Amino acid sequence: MTEPAITPELVAKHNLTPEEYAHAQEILGRVPTYTELGIFSVMWSEHCSYKNTKPLLKTFPTKSPKILVGAGEENAGIIDIGDGIAIAFKIESHNHPSAVEPFQGATTGVGGIVRDIFTMGARPVCAVNSLRFGELTDPAVRRLFSGVVSGIAHYGNCFGIPTIAGEVYFDKTYAGNPLVNAFCLGVLRHEQITRGAAKGVGNPVFYVGPATGRDGLAGAAFASQDLTEESAEQQRGAVQVGDPFMEKLVCEACLELLATGAVAGMQDMGAAGLTCSTCEMAARAGTGIEIELDKVPQRAANMSSYELMLSESQERMLIVVHKGREEEVKRIFDKWDLPWAEIGIITDTGHMKVRHGGKLVVDIPAKKIADESPVYHREAVEPAYIKEVQAFRLDGIADTTVPADVLKKLLAFPSIASKNWVYRQYDHQVRDGSVVLPGSDAAVIRIKSDSLPVMSAELESKVAGTQVPEKLIAMTVDCNGGYVYLDPYEGAKVAVAEACRNLACTGALPLGATDNLNMPSPLKPELFWQIKESVRGLADGCKAFNAPVTGGNCSLYNQNPAGPIDPTPTISVVGLIEKPEHVTTQWFKDEGDAIILLGDAVEATPVQGLGGSAYLQVIHGKKTGAPPRCDLETAKTLHTTLIGLIQSGLVKSAHDCSEGGLAVALAESCIGQLIARDTPRLIGAQIALTPLTPSLSPSDGERVAKPGEGNVRLDALLFGETQSRVIISCKALDAVKVVERAKLMGVPAVQIGKVGGDQLTVKTASGEFSAPLPELHDAWWNSIARAMA
Repeated sequence: MTEPAITPELVAKHNLTPEEYAHAQEILGRVPTYTELGIFSVMWSEHCSYKNTKPLLKTFPTKSPKILVGAGEENAGIIDIGDGIAIAFKIESHNHPSAVEPFQGATTGVGGIVRDIFTMGARPVCAVNSLRFGELTDPAVRRLFSGVVSGIAHYGNCFGIPTIAGEVYFDKTYAGNPLVNAFCLGVLRHEQITRGAAKGVGNPVFYVGPATGRDGLAGAAFASQDLTEESAEQQRGAVQVGDPFMEKLVCEACLELLATGAVAGMQDMGAAGLTCSTCEMAARAGTGIEIELDKVPQRAANMSSYELMLSESQERMLIVVHKGREEEVKRIFDKWDLPWAEIGIITDTGHMKVRHGGKLVVDIPAKKIADESPVYHREAVEPAYIKEVQAFRLDGIADTTVPADVLKKLLAFPSIASKNWVYRQYDHQVRDGSVVLPGSDAAVIRIKSDSLPVMSAELESKVAGTQVPEKLIAMTVDCNGGYVYLDPYEGAKVAVAEACRNLACTGALPLGATDNLNMPSPLKPELFWQIKESVRGLADGCKAFNAPVTGGNCSLYNQNPAGPIDPTPTISVVGLIEKPEHVTTQWFKDEGDAIILLGDAVEATPVQGLGGSAYLQVIHGKKTGAPPRCDLETAKTLHTTLIGLIQSGLVKSAHDCSEGGLAVALAESCIGQLIARDTPRLIGAQIALTPLTPSLSPSDGERVAKPGEGNVRLDALLFGETQSRVIISCKALDAVKVVERAKLMGVPAVQIGKVGGDQLTVKTASGEFSAPLPELHDAWWNSIARAMA
């Protein structure tokens, strides 16, 4: 096949700037081949190199005594959870592919993150996702939404992994550019950690998995450019095609092979396919690698070097084997009926060399291409809209006079409504480890003995006679993109605080975090400012909660001709629950229990916690105002106090207040529990908020002590989204003790009602309203299903 001449136009089509191309020529000392040009294009894309975000990512907290594999070291981070057991976890995006081909884009997003986990030597035990779409009134959005959810369900269900938690938001900012973030968590013993390094000069290199095709060609480069109708159509072939049954075989075979001790290094062929796995493994080990493309299994005839190196065909692994152990590899993969091929060897040259048809088509210094991509320090300028947002006041916004009607509308708002239409398509109980299922603040999974990968004979002998106690791992994923748009720093802090608050409500202490920066173009100073401030907020939040970042993903250029998305720095936090009796859910439990609010009722600012709220969006059609402030010390004190109360056995339920405010949180505590597949458990509550009317000074936003002079708005009290608040329930006899303990710890606390009845009744200084639970449940439970009908 004749290769095209390298012209400035061809270089530009590969998304390389003239300066980057000149740097590539400098590295090579010559003009690159067409295949080498493609390799530079994908390896120096934002998706693979993080060239625009590396300086920002260095500000994340990444150290902890529990971290065994840290951020940037390998395909996923690993954290010690005690007794010689560790967890590996990571989140990644598949946004652009899902916009073009929603089903396959989502399936391969799940498949890719699952491979990132078992390539570390861990057995994948659960999956989580974070999704963003436009408004469901748009037929195109409904098609994308349905396709993505079907794709996630297909891959997870067929692979046999429970999809146990997630979040879904709907906002017109994501129309045409949905966000599909996939998370996976796996389990392993410390001794089973596998590195993705091409160690051992002379060791053979094996290709394992299905044959390489033309699907997924240059997908990493596609993910690193603006999404337009033209680019989507041109790059439809950049969307990979997944086979979960094949991936299950590859996973089991790889874990069995690792137990033999024959593996010197292993990595999946994810973004940039064979290119990324070869050069990254060599770069990590400081070695070289040579491969023969003629030996690579090929699905299509006459594939070029360019296609073979840049294809992102799925379910493929690259394995470096200790010399002399080749037969074990062949035996195991033959047993699992999997294709394999010995395609290369580890060298001491430091170069990635690729031969095809008897010719040397690639010769690039591995470390230069993998670790020394261009790094940019972009200009950041605060956008003009920020001043307008900060200046917004509630003057002219009428206070609510029909709170019961507002509550029903908010419960039916798709971003707040039950996501059962989504998670009922997922198998969230396969392998019998799920403890808290989707629908509560955080999911919980049991780490059992059969969760661990198969052990080598040596390791079995070492641990013989020891019993590993079951571990309880909680996880959640959070981000309110609207908050981040209105104030990137505060919004990102809120994302971390809410994730950690969800863990605290479940009885868990944070262990670590993984982030997915879903952002627009870094090339515009106003948009890069959003990215920079978001990272600053995530970093400060993770430092405050001792939740070091173990890895993640940067997905930039999330925009289309209609404009950029709201910056959405999704954060997933994983925590550990010490004892089974500490596991807590959000639903009220028993008639007569006391209901207590931990935290301030209303934020003492001019917008009283209504800035950026669902209430302003749904009732008044406005996305503006300074979002709720997040004081990290206040949040940390609340979490510590709540965990202490849970561990002392005093708390029967706990639910954080977030979107929709106090009234929505109360309603969800009444209607959220299922006692059978289609049977809700509805339990009412009588609430009195009359003592919760602190006076506020609208001028400076500070609390003022003027008894009897309350000026808190009713909509702010009921639907404001003031941060660091949790609703808990406890035995009536324990209520005074709980309130006093909280206050001693410095957390505002007040009993606001009791559990019981068949309605949610709320009394305020403005009057009283009641809402029948069946009506609230119907609005909340069926909203998305009705929109999709």
